[in-house]
Amino acid sequence: MHRILFICHGNICRSTMAESVMTELVHRAGRSNEFEIDSAATSREELGNPPHHGTVAKLRAEGFPVVPHRARQIALSEYDRWDHIIYMDGENRRGLMRILGGDPQGKVSRLLDWTDRPADVADPWYTGNFDATWRDVLAGCTALLEQLS
Repeated sequence: MHRILFICHGNICRSTMAESVMTELVHRAGRSNEFEIDSAATSREELGNPPHHGTVAKLRAEGFPVVPHRARQIALSEYDRWDHIIYMDGENRRGLMRILGGDPQGKVSRLLDWTDRPADVADPWYTGNFDATWRDVLAGCTALLEQLS
């Protein structure tokens, strides 16, 4: 079983998109029984809110179902539950390290570090560019699935 937790600042845009994309990719690969996938925030700003309308619209436009989700914050007690805790940008990493107090088992990684073009996934909350976020999230999740095969 591969247990993956995607992380971003508010858990309504990027991490929720990654959760939905990865869930659909493993479903299409016939491997749903091999994965547990969720997402969470480093902040408390959006707690309880549904995915951002831009994320929902982009996923639907690409033919990907939106997983049922409400924003939540990661807790230190979750560290042992996940095999991979995957963040979107440097700010998310700093937030994670503040909450987790470190990464003694090497579970924390940046999504696009799984690809051949390591970079941050831009936050569409600020850029408004859900197309660019989609491309990055799809590339990262596709590479992640390939490497976990």
